[in-house]
Order: sequence, then structure tokens, then C-alpha cells
Amino acid sequence: MSASTAAPARKRWPSSPRRSPPATAASPSPPRRAAWPRTLTYWLENVALHHLRENTHTRYTTCINRYLIPGLGKKKLTKLTAKDVRTWLNQLRTTCQCGARGIDAGRDEPRCCAVGSCCHKLLSPLTLTYIHSVLKSALEHAVREEEIPRNVARNVRTGTPRPRRFEPLTADEARQFLTAARGHRLHALFELALHTGLRKGELLGLRWEDLDLDRGTAAVRRTLQRTSTGGLTTLPTKTRASEHRIALPARCLQSLKHHHEEQQRDRHTAGTEWQHNGYVFTTPQGRPIDPTNLTRTFTTLLCKAGLRRIRFHDLRHSTATLLLEQGVELVVIKELLGHAHIGVTATVYAHVRLRLQRDAIDSLGRALDHP
Repeated sequence: MSASTAAPARKRWPSSPRRSPPATAASPSPPRRAAWPRTLTYWLENVALHHLRENTHTRYTTCINRYLIPGLGKKKLTKLTAKDVRTWLNQLRTTCQCGARGIDAGRDEPRCCAVGSCCHKLLSPLTLTYIHSVLKSALEHAVREEEIPRNVARNVRTGTPRPRRFEPLTADEARQFLTAARGHRLHALFELALHTGLRKGELLGLRWEDLDLDRGTAAVRRTLQRTSTGGLTTLPTKTRASEHRIALPARCLQSLKHHHEEQQRDRHTAGTEWQHNGYVFTTPQGRPIDPTNLTRTFTTLLCKAGLRRIRFHDLRHSTATLLLEQGVELVVIKELLGHAHIGVTATVYAHVRLRLQRDAIDSLGRALDHP
């Protein structure tokens, strides 16, 4: 059960067959005055395909087919201006998507734009920022290919969207949750999640060879995700910084040792149906756990504990928030979470730090008022 020190070679979309571009896609480089849709298709299928994770590539493709081509498809690449981009983004920002994408017209009983009663289902600022970033990436490639002299999308400002809100567990709620999970076959996973802040895919991608229970460490080397072509697939961690080694608290070490014993009993019970793959957390038959199934289990345990419904990822936020409240330095939390830059940690948990600063200042004020 000792961790090996050699990290596996990083690669993109492992263990899944590489998709062949559709027959209609033009593999050669597009002509200098190519139409905008053809340029986007070329970039997706000949450039982005080899540099993005499969799920990210799928999101890029959806974004381009749903927004960029319908909105800017009639423009020639060389004629595209910053004003065109700004006008298009402003239109997206104020247009009901039920009507623009034909959602309402496709319903059995139209209830929005198709019947003259708009629900004003608008895109969120985060979605608009994402669309803008995909456009900038596509145009940046066109600049490198010398199809256009500059990236006009960089001259357009979309504003800084508010960070996604999260609802971390309080210390009392975390204790309630762990109590409800006690006795569950995945109790060690939830305890590890709350004590280390590992992501869902990182937890499910852990193998016994990554753990050194004698030294009390774990090496985070991969993530387990479901992709459209490969099913459950092992991928490199989200970033290079995410591939790191963490210390395990004594409580987690005890839970993991108990979990290993339980897994051995499952293996004996399953007999020839057991699928040995070395994963720490598996189904009773030894198969990898689907992330969606883990989310269902998590939601059930929240209900059992009488807690409000939160996302699984909020366990990660709970870890960081509780550590900050205990006075742990930001740089230590950054290393534990595997953030590439401390600025990411500082930005995500800025509101927590501000609250702690306010508490500290109030404490100082009380001390000065009442010696």
C-alpha cells in the first residue's frame, strides 16, 4: 500500500478512442478569406481537439454551435470588428433564450415567446463570460495562423461576473453529516473529502498505490470522470498544481484502514465477479464508482442528517472555510487544495477572509474599550 514516487506521463483523453473528424469537416487549413463558421469548425476539429479534455471540447462545441455560429456566422472573419462582437454580446445579454433558441416553440404547449408571454430567461453573466472566452480563444488561433491581424474580441469588455455562490457546511453541520455517514460503506470517502478538500473526481480516482498509510500521505495523480466517448475514464488532474501529495489526518488513516478491510470482505463475497482495478473506492463488485451515483448517495446522506441540500463540491469549500476559521494560513490551504496560484484561493474565499478580519477588528475594539 506504499505510494510509488513516479508520476504517470500526462496525456489528453486517455483510455478512450480519439474521435475522427466528421466526413464533412475540412481537415486542410481554411483559405485566408474563409467564412467564420468554417474557421470555427477547423479550429475545433484540428486544434482544440488535441489540447482540451474531451468534456471541455464538448462544451466548446456546444457553445460555438449554439451561440457563435448563429450570432456571428454571416460575418467574414476578416470583416469582424470589436463593434460586431460587442453588439452581439449585448443582444445575447438581453434576449430571452426560450425564443432565440426555439425552446418554447418546441414545447408541446408553448408558454413563453411563442404565445407572446416572455419569461425573460436570460443568460447569466458567467455564461456570457464563458461565450466571450471561447470566442477569444478561436480568434487567437486565427491570429497565430495569420488569417487576421489582431484579436478584436480582446477589445471588448464583458465585465467581471460575481463568483459562483457556495454554501459550505458549518462545523456543527459537518459533524452532523459525518455522523449520518457513519456505517455507510463510503464513510471513509466522505471523511476524506471533508478533511482534505479533494475534488469528487480526485477521490474516485485514488488507487491504493497512491496511499502510504504508514507515513500518512496520499498522492493525488488522476481524476475519474465520465466522458461521452470513453464512459468512465481516468484523466490527468485538473491542473499540474492539482497533482500533489497531501498529509492525511489520523482520523482518515483509521477510516481508510477499516475501509480496506471492508473492501477485502466485498472482494471475497463477490468472488469471480470482482473486478480488480486498484481503486480505493469501488462498488461492491470492485467497479469504479460513477460520479453521478456518488452525488445521489451524498444527497441521500444530507437528507438523513437533516441538512440543507448542497453540491458535493461544497464539501471542498467547507474544508477551506473551516480551515480559514481555524486560523490556518492561506498558503497552506492553497497547497492542500492544489490551486495553481494563491490568488485563486484568495479570490474564492475573499468573503471569508473579510468576515474574519471584521471579527478580529471587533475583538480588538472590545479589548480597547474594556481592558
